[in-house]
Amino acid sequence: MRAAEEAAFAGGVEVEALMDKAGGGVAQSVCKFFPNPGKCIVFAGKGHNAGDALVAAECLRQRGWKIEVRVASKESDCSELMRKKLESLRRRPPEILGAKPSRAGGNDFGVTLVELWAEATNQLLAAQEAIASEGYLGSRSPVVILDGLLGLGAKPPLRDPIRAACRYINQLREKEGAYVFAVDLPTGLDGDSGKADRDCIIADFTVTIGFAKPGLVADGALNLVGRLEVVQLDELRPPEKKENEIVACAPAVRHLLRRRKFGAYKNQFGRIGVVAGSKGFTGAALMTTQGALRAGAGLVEVFVPEEVYEIVAAAAPMEAMVKLVKSYRDLLKEKTEVWALGPGLGKSRAAEILELIEKAKQPMVVDADGLNILADKISALKRCKGERLLTPHPGEMKRLFLDKKETRAKTATRFCNRFPVTLLLKGSRTIVAEHDLPLSYNTTGNPGMASGGMGDVLTGVCAGLVGQGLSLYDAARVGAWICGRAAEISIFRGGQSEESLLSRDVLNHLGEAFNELHNSPV
Repeated sequence: MRAAEEAAFAGGVEVEALMDKAGGGVAQSVCKFFPNPGKCIVFAGKGHNAGDALVAAECLRQRGWKIEVRVASKESDCSELMRKKLESLRRRPPEILGAKPSRAGGNDFGVTLVELWAEATNQLLAAQEAIASEGYLGSRSPVVILDGLLGLGAKPPLRDPIRAACRYINQLREKEGAYVFAVDLPTGLDGDSGKADRDCIIADFTVTIGFAKPGLVADGALNLVGRLEVVQLDELRPPEKKENEIVACAPAVRHLLRRRKFGAYKNQFGRIGVVAGSKGFTGAALMTTQGALRAGAGLVEVFVPEEVYEIVAAAAPMEAMVKLVKSYRDLLKEKTEVWALGPGLGKSRAAEILELIEKAKQPMVVDADGLNILADKISALKRCKGERLLTPHPGEMKRLFLDKKETRAKTATRFCNRFPVTLLLKGSRTIVAEHDLPLSYNTTGNPGMASGGMGDVLTGVCAGLVGQGLSLYDAARVGAWICGRAAEISIFRGGQSEESLLSRDVLNHLGEAFNELHNSPV
């Protein structure tokens, strides 16, 4: 990041102009998840990271948010540009909560963190009571904390007063329900390695500037970084290196979805064959089918055995065709263009399923019981006649491939080096891998997706995208982004919660996610 900034500045880009763009992007990200104004508490350090946070606060103030700023250093110790952004906010004292002289004399903007944490514990309790008395924490208006304490150059361990501030922020998040947005990276996290101080900020959202830093996608940083959003700036480019990792944010994948020609017709968008469902697991077949339909497939056919045919035929979407299959080997004769196989299949006909996986010439998305069947004869992947996209969750991945107690990235890379497949390794930071292509980390989604049926929807969505001409690799990247974003929309706009979120909610909001991707800024 520092090298990218230095290159930009050497090319004539002004530091303040870059800060204004970065801060504006942070504010835009906050409003993406919280469109209704609330209260924003800025924890500011003394450098440019704090300046980014203060610019974001000013943008939020203009949109109706109430702002409070807590400065961790004496004003005289802050950078000139940070002081300028602080002064910009200070010129509007009615809008700034708690604007009163500091007892420590550090600045006239409010009680500084140095004073707050240098004094007795009752000062902390008093500050928490003051925040609660404003009527925002615990109310229906959102309370957002901007972590602008330290930037990329800082490394653990933390020192006071920053350490004390981090503890304070984490308490406000845990006990008062505030949402934490880390600016560029959570304070206390090493942006290069992902190692963290014991008091590292726990962010719900990390809005990173320019491009994602390696430490943000490290396995150990997952619960500290939270939802990862990238503010892409034309002036900042990743340093020259081997392109072995990319982050799938909206601007990075939106070009993969093409506008349809006005004269388009259904045969141009894929004939998808869904091989899913068995006795007691008909819902899996239905959700996979709906996922393919909602992703834009031209035709969707559902192939089910006799024992569940009537149930699936009665419950299937009207737009889908339900067909009886006596032997899965018979499907090798079908004119299907893409297969979606595995959800709810069971293993009673494993030999037939394995033969279909191995001999079908069409691209195939393999999930759930399709993966469990493969796990018993993994060598079949080397003999497949068509392209294969595998979508395992962590448990399925362990059954497929020997666990060497390594990172998820290394496991995905080793697997794709051994087998000629595309891998979508599901998780809170889904990884898409294919031999000789960069690892891709998904950015969307939330813990509410940890429930049954989400993988079935994803299988259908990926198959539907492949049917429209996307490669398996690109379909996996877009599919993961779309499903994760639909889950977010269900919560932040659709009235659901992490506890109540269901796969049907994701299905219901796929259209909004697609529209957002089509309309996202470049």
